[in-house]
Amino acid sequence: MPYVNIKITKEGATAEQKAQLIQGVTQLLVEVLGKNPKTTVVVIDEVETDNWGIGGETVTVLRGLKE
Repeated sequence: MPYVNIKITKEGATAEQKAQLIQGVTQLLVEVLGKNPKTTVVVIDEVETDNWGIGGETVTVLRGLKE
């Protein structure tokens, strides 16, 4: 049973976009590894930009999301 965890910053990904990610990742595992889609688990975690850092800075600061 494959388990895939996708982490993205919480910046407005729509329910449709998340559904597309889940479907696409599931299909990729079917095509590449021959996995059963009925037992493939995909979890999307949305992380606040204050809790995601790159190069010593939060994404909030890097993207100028906070004044």
